[in-house]
Amino acid sequence: MALGVRADGSLVVELDSGAARGRRRRGTRQWRGIPYAAAPAGDLRFRAPAPPGAWDGVRDAAAFGPVAPQHRRGQFLGAAEHLARSEDCLRLNVTAPDRDDDALRPVMVFVHGGAYSVGSAAEYPRQGERMAREHGVVYVGVDYRLGALGWLDLSAYSRPGRPFEVNLGLRDQVAALEWVRRNIRAFGGDPGRVTLFGESSGGNSVTTLLTVPAAEGLFARAIAQSSPANAVYPPEVAQRWAAEYVRILARLVDDDDLDSEAPEDAAEMLRTADPMRLADATTELTVRTPDEQPGTIALAPVIDGVFLPRRPLDAFRDGLAHRVPLIIGTNDREGSLFEGRIDILPTTRPRIRAIFANTPKKARKAIKARYPGLPDRRAAADFAGDFTFWFPSVKVAERHARFAPTWCYRFDAAPRAARWLGLDATHGLELFALFEKFDTPVGAGLTVLGGRRMLRAVGRRMQAHWTGFAASGAPHPDWPRYDERHRRTLVFDAVDRVVADPRRRKRLAWQEFVPHV
Repeated sequence: MALGVRADGSLVVELDSGAARGRRRRGTRQWRGIPYAAAPAGDLRFRAPAPPGAWDGVRDAAAFGPVAPQHRRGQFLGAAEHLARSEDCLRLNVTAPDRDDDALRPVMVFVHGGAYSVGSAAEYPRQGERMAREHGVVYVGVDYRLGALGWLDLSAYSRPGRPFEVNLGLRDQVAALEWVRRNIRAFGGDPGRVTLFGESSGGNSVTTLLTVPAAEGLFARAIAQSSPANAVYPPEVAQRWAAEYVRILARLVDDDDLDSEAPEDAAEMLRTADPMRLADATTELTVRTPDEQPGTIALAPVIDGVFLPRRPLDAFRDGLAHRVPLIIGTNDREGSLFEGRIDILPTTRPRIRAIFANTPKKARKAIKARYPGLPDRRAAADFAGDFTFWFPSVKVAERHARFAPTWCYRFDAAPRAARWLGLDATHGLELFALFEKFDTPVGAGLTVLGGRRMLRAVGRRMQAHWTGFAASGAPHPDWPRYDERHRRTLVFDAVDRVVADPRRRKRLAWQEFVPHV
């Protein structure tokens, strides 16, 4: 009898917490909303994830679980309003091919993006279906804590017996990977062939987890899409954000106690505040950060010296990252998306000036020459996107390639509407190709002037590379490995091509401009 199928044909799997029943859909078998850890609420708020409780009988796993507390229309566009919000969000979803055999298949675990403040694994319900159906992988989508509940360092408010632990979102992701290792065989997945992949903040999770000791051995390969790999901060920086957050929260909950910011009173306020009020304070903090501390984001991993011992880019440099095969890359114009309320990058004159103030004076002329017109709109967007996503990803690639197989890509494919809007191949566009999200409002809008056929074809080539990598540890042979001498990079476009050391002059200018990266 095939894995994941009982003698009566029902899709009931036996897990370490109990049995769960899935459903068949579009040539796949699907299980939704399975807890991989206990609800981090009440006494477990701001604590490391605890094991999930066992349940009796067979759990119905046909529907997605709640998403992490977030606003639909905060700084970023959050999860749809009809989706329930709850701290009981540590759930995952599994999609496997509907095939009657006992073969163990490669596993792909996806970490969604959203600046660590919004998003969910249920954002696009069909995500991963084609990868499972056509390429035979077991796809896992993970939800984890967002906002202050997962990504602020509130450890200064710990009290005896009531600690506030750090890097909770990362710890959630490790707990999910541990669950996968223990349970994925029940779905036909191979625990020895797990690929961790993610985009944007999810890509940052991937590059960071590559340097987290607790994650060692939990995945055999990794894919980082548009990772802001340097968005990881020391405690002294993170705790300043935490203190500001507490001041914001005290005002929002109408706490007129003069001691509300004292550690003991603040701790009680943090433990008892409504989760959506916590989300309100998170939005206010993240809106402020780009102007108060340009080039940073307040919600991010923290170099705590224990769970995350060192800055990830330093770990890659010193050969201390997990030596697993890696695909890493960015999109052609990452920064063009970040305008208006979501403009969190260093795109304005004051923000750019602050970045320049922290760089060697002699290197500034060369970087200006690479972005003519800076700080004009287009030049500023490209400068900010390269600062945040492209150059840190290049550094990860060159450093990891010294110790483990590495492949680098750039995504250039853009439909006509994206070019007409001035976005081009911007941040997140590759997800519409990779997961074929053309039936969403944004996906339909992006291709309303044409280009859907091209984008679909590019996406299917990406799928073949991604799933082939998951299966064997290498993409298609036409994609050469990355090394510091040749820096060969696969450019995804209407016609893919391999380019040696793309944007070499920019890379050299950035190396002198931010030698500390």
